[in-house]
Amino acid sequence: MPYPGARPGQSFVHVDGAGYPLSAAPAGWRDRLPVLAYGSNACPSKITWLRTELGLSGPVVAARVRCSGLAAVWASGLRKVDDQRPATLTALPGVEWHFLWFVTPEQRAVLDVCEGRGTRYHLARLDSGVVELDGTVVSGVHAYVGASAVRFPLLVDGRPVRVADVPQAEAALLLGTPASAHGLDCTVVEPEQIFT
Repeated sequence: MPYPGARPGQSFVHVDGAGYPLSAAPAGWRDRLPVLAYGSNACPSKITWLRTELGLSGPVVAARVRCSGLAAVWASGLRKVDDQRPATLTALPGVEWHFLWFVTPEQRAVLDVCEGRGTRYHLARLDSGVVELDGTVVSGVHAYVGASAVRFPLLVDGRPVRVADVPQAEAALLLGTPASAHGLDCTVVEPEQIFT
């Protein structure tokens, strides 16, 4: 399936390769760390891959959220594993719908490995944009943001290209230049910092 893969049109809980309604989420899930899934991490088959390949465990709580002022855009570099262009996050006007993973510390550690935390992406607390779940603003949202030029937004004619506007088959062929930064107001969280 081409990156970033299909995702449901509603919130879900992923357990043992199957999806369930949000009502099946474990008690206390809202107290977990909210991490924005704006690329392939919102795809259930990617979650299954994370379980198989990287040992992801436990229920994955993925809540569909309304994001204002945040956009998934195509990154400047291609993935080495398959030459597809990955998504990255930037600040842009408008509204997009993505997912929040409410992660346990163990699940966050798996995402750190998958996202190449510290090399390809940084984990950061977002100050840009507004993320709403069922009309309520979620505070303390984190996201994996570009850590180097290959994961900064690709600029075509000086502008980022939204993932929603250009399919992967075309995105891999885009020509442009990397942005000078990820374009977000955020605070990078150092790997040694503790999450609760």
